[in-house]
Amino acid sequence: MKTLNIPLLQNLEDCDLDSALETGGAPFRVDTVNWPAEYPYAPLCAGRIARTEDSLLVDWRVSGLDLRVQNLADCGRSWEDSCVELFLQVPGSDGYFNFESNPAGRLTAAWGTGRHDRKPLSQEVLGKIVRITSVEGLPAVNEPLDYKGGIWNWRVLLIIPFEVLGLEEAPATLKGNIYKCGDLTAHPHFVSWAPVGTPSPDFHRPEYFGEFTL
Repeated sequence: MKTLNIPLLQNLEDCDLDSALETGGAPFRVDTVNWPAEYPYAPLCAGRIARTEDSLLVDWRVSGLDLRVQNLADCGRSWEDSCVELFLQVPGSDGYFNFESNPAGRLTAAWGTGRHDRKPLSQEVLGKIVRITSVEGLPAVNEPLDYKGGIWNWRVLLIIPFEVLGLEEAPATLKGNIYKCGDLTAHPHFVSWAPVGTPSPDFHRPEYFGEFTL
């Protein structure tokens, strides 16, 4: 099982968040091409992950072909856009959370035991998740776009309070995976941090989750 230690950021009042993540966050790479015959393309996707006393922080940096943003509201079909994803399973739970964001910061998030029994998180809960996004060369993404080709550099930072996961404090461990996908981009791709051993793309497979140590 792939593992990653998530460090605690402290004294954030003494530095800006980007500097804190750069110096104190744990680096990760989303570079496992699980289905190379059908989907060989993998954009550069890496980032840093950390936590505070009350939240989990995941900062993706992406550089790759295409930029698709068609979903401009939460609870849409973010995975069809240029998309980054975090799946998390709390110890002792049968279900898991999925958090999926496009470059506009529009978030699809739900909980359930499998792909077909997802219960979307409420707008109230989604409102507790901070999203910081940017796309190099664009002042903002506030209308649908679909650029095919070209190199696009973009960022998504999610700050997810542990209370969103139903926790009062940081757990000792979490299981999960970190993904990069783009189902309807000009170069469809399905790339992961921890390997997925299914015959075709399927991120909703907790048996392949790695482990995060907090």
